[in-house]
Amino acid sequence: MNYKYCQAENWGKNFIKTEDPLKFSIKGLPGNIWKISNNNIAANQWIINVGGVVKTKEEAQTIVNNIITEAQNAWDSNTLEGETTEEKDSRLGARPVLITNIDEV
Repeated sequence: MNYKYCQAENWGKNFIKTEDPLKFSIKGLPGNIWKISNNNIAANQWIINVGGVVKTKEEAQTIVNNIITEAQNAWDSNTLEGETTEEKDSRLGARPVLITNIDEV
């Protein structure tokens, strides 16, 4: 499937309406990036309705990478003295994983 990407701030209730996923594919990614069906009138209207800014795949990938890298750096620097990896995972959750190709998510 072909996708397009946009950046839009999720305001919560009704940002994605119940009927939206029935009309087009939509997936949220880090950095308020939304992967949606390309060449779809309903998807294009959704972008307009949420005030989305269309991004190229490369721009979207860079935004996602930057957000995940920041989260990895924060995770790496948040270690308590004497803490084991298992204890850290239990306290913080697993270390964020880089998404190398947003088309595959």
